[in-house]
Amino acid sequence: MKPILKEFPHEFTSERLLLRMPMPGDGKTVYNAIQASLAELKPWMPWADGKQTEEETEINIREAQISFLKREDLRLHLFHKETGEFIGCSGLHRIDWDVPKFEIGYWVDSRFQKQGYVTEAVNRITQFAFEDLGARRVEIRCDAKNSNSSAVAKRAGYHLDAVLKNDAMSCDGKELRDTCIFSKVK
Repeated sequence: MKPILKEFPHEFTSERLLLRMPMPGDGKTVYNAIQASLAELKPWMPWADGKQTEEETEINIREAQISFLKREDLRLHLFHKETGEFIGCSGLHRIDWDVPKFEIGYWVDSRFQKQGYVTEAVNRITQFAFEDLGARRVEIRCDAKNSNSSAVAKRAGYHLDAVLKNDAMSCDGKELRDTCIFSKVK
């Protein structure tokens, strides 16, 4: 079956979170979370340079929805189930439907850090990948210096497969960085 025809939920829940595909109108909320979290995001996320406008964020959200519907990239927005507050963003990226395998990426609004939301989201997205999408491999890749991201992978039960030496440039372009590759397989 062609991936674009593959049916699966566009939203699902975990204990505290609603995880759903991006929707038009999410731009303002996501923009505000990015602005509140720039100091924490800049070292790890190349797109977090503070130059993006609210309108550009909304355009990006709409493009992400199209990519989701085309099954090219499955971004998910995380909302608190009870309050409706935007918590952060995650999803399944670098998709290879032939295997099938996926990479989970994530960031959290810094106002919600250290509360277990990202680990909860990663656990639920991993379940979604294996049970709904038939994944055979799910990865988490992060800068070796990003201890918070590595800790999420470890808490979610991912295995460190490799550390790729001098694999990428730091977001500021000033130094070479190593990349950790964590995985779960089925």
